Amino acid sequence: MMPKLFTMIKNNEITKQQLAKDVIAGIIVAIIALPLSIALAISSGVSPEKGLITAIFAGFIISLLGGSKVQIGGPTGAFVIIIYSIIQQYGLNGLITATIMAGIMLVIIGLLKFGSLIKYIPQTITVGFTSGIAITLLSTQIKDFFGLKIDKVPAEFIPKWQTYFENMNTISTSTLIIGIICILIIVLWPKVNKTIPGSLIALVVATLAVKFLNLPVETIGDRFQALSSAIPMPMFPKITISTINQLFAPAMTIAILAALESLLSAVVADGMIGDTHDSNMELVAQGVGNIISGLFGGIPATGAIARTAANVKNGGKSPISGIVHAITLLIIMLALMPVAKLIPMTALAAILAVVSYNMSEWRTFKSLLKAPKSDVIVLLITFFCTIVFDLVVAIEFGMVITMFLFMKRVSETTAIRDLVEEEVFDDEILDLLKKSDGKILVYQVDGPLFFGIVQDFIIKVNSVKASTEVLILDMRHSYAIDASAIDGLKKLVRHCRKHKIKLLITHVQEQPMHVLGHMGLSDAIGVESIYETKREAIKIAYDYITKIRNFMN
Repeated sequence: MMPKLFTMIKNNEITKQQLAKDVIAGIIVAIIALPLSIALAISSGVSPEKGLITAIFAGFIISLLGGSKVQIGGPTGAFVIIIYSIIQQYGLNGLITATIMAGIMLVIIGLLKFGSLIKYIPQTITVGFTSGIAITLLSTQIKDFFGLKIDKVPAEFIPKWQTYFENMNTISTSTLIIGIICILIIVLWPKVNKTIPGSLIALVVATLAVKFLNLPVETIGDRFQALSSAIPMPMFPKITISTINQLFAPAMTIAILAALESLLSAVVADGMIGDTHDSNMELVAQGVGNIISGLFGGIPATGAIARTAANVKNGGKSPISGIVHAITLLIIMLALMPVAKLIPMTALAAILAVVSYNMSEWRTFKSLLKAPKSDVIVLLITFFCTIVFDLVVAIEFGMVITMFLFMKRVSETTAIRDLVEEEVFDDEILDLLKKSDGKILVYQVDGPLFFGIVQDFIIKVNSVKASTEVLILDMRHSYAIDASAIDGLKKLVRHCRKHKIKLLITHVQEQPMHVLGHMGLSDAIGVESIYETKREAIKIAYDYITKIRNFMN
């Protein structure tokens, strides 16, 4: 495990020409990140500078130590609801503690090399919770976008909308007009210039309009009387065993979301630059970044897909651009933070409304509704659980349902076939089976033999007639077997002994053979009863039956 920056320096991959491109890309991304960081901080329930602190410190560390060449770290919309809930319940100290705890969890996950586990998260779950987060993020912006007069907005989704509808008579027309103008600028500006972000233009236009037209629109300065441009000294929060117990679940939520979003962003970036990221190193960097962010009073951070994509599109090809992005934000914060007081709240709400739309993945969501019903169920459950409850509940429900559906699908693909009845053998073997007068049965297990198929296996075992003298079990296509299947095989052995049926097994694969030996079933069956091929086993079975007949006669 080595950070991409160190690897690129070691391999002399960063040329002077590329360095210049990375610096330019970093500055552009910083301009994009500036309004987003402020807006996300305010929506999360903290002061604006904490969003910038997060983008500066976490963004710097994630680029310095990350496993992706172009990943841009910072606050994202996915965290807004979680942060807001933690602030409401545990205060700022609780949020900082949870952020540091989440960072430690991410470092541990990365060091244990669990980064590759993301491939086991199906698309239906990632799209479901991403779309759900987009809806919940949008719902947090209604008050500021419409200028509603509400003292305290509930954190829960349904009560929040009930409060909105109850206070719709307090809409501020000037606030709403400024908000709509900002959205139009953000949407239409790329047709004019794609280098300068539309969100920055909207922010400048809205600020100037409110200031010089003296419009009655709430600004950052109206809500936050004191805005600090100073970099705080690192402080470790007060942590007790009780605090850890209370904040473990929120911290785990932050860690899971940070891991998922950062690795998904890294995968998207890989596709854009033709590279492969180190998922475990990326998780370690995300963890350290969150720890540092927490120590400086910041909020949770992760890889930001939109900012990462902007980095690549503007020529960024190394972690230098991410580092420059963080340094640029630091300079802006130190020099221009007092000016932020003039920014209208509705402009920030408009920016986040567009962010919500972009992260909703509604086209993908719509296409997934045409998927098999089981996938649609997982998608919708994850989506609605994210909105009504929270991300952890959504992922838990989604993963549990996905696992059950997967096991059902696998069990449906596993079949126990009667090869004698199907007559799949050549003439020589068919002749031997015909001469045996039905005394030889040949069953073949197609697929993994695990707990999902055990009941069908036992039913098949119990259907073996007492008149059968030899049962051959072909495991050619069973590459995996578990403890439940071993229990089923033990019942098969007991059934055969009870009815004096000779049991032969063929084509045992590597994993099943290891499990059979380790759990003592090879000895119970008898090593001499395990053969390489069905042909050999059928000939042995026929000889066995012939000897019994000769003995009886």
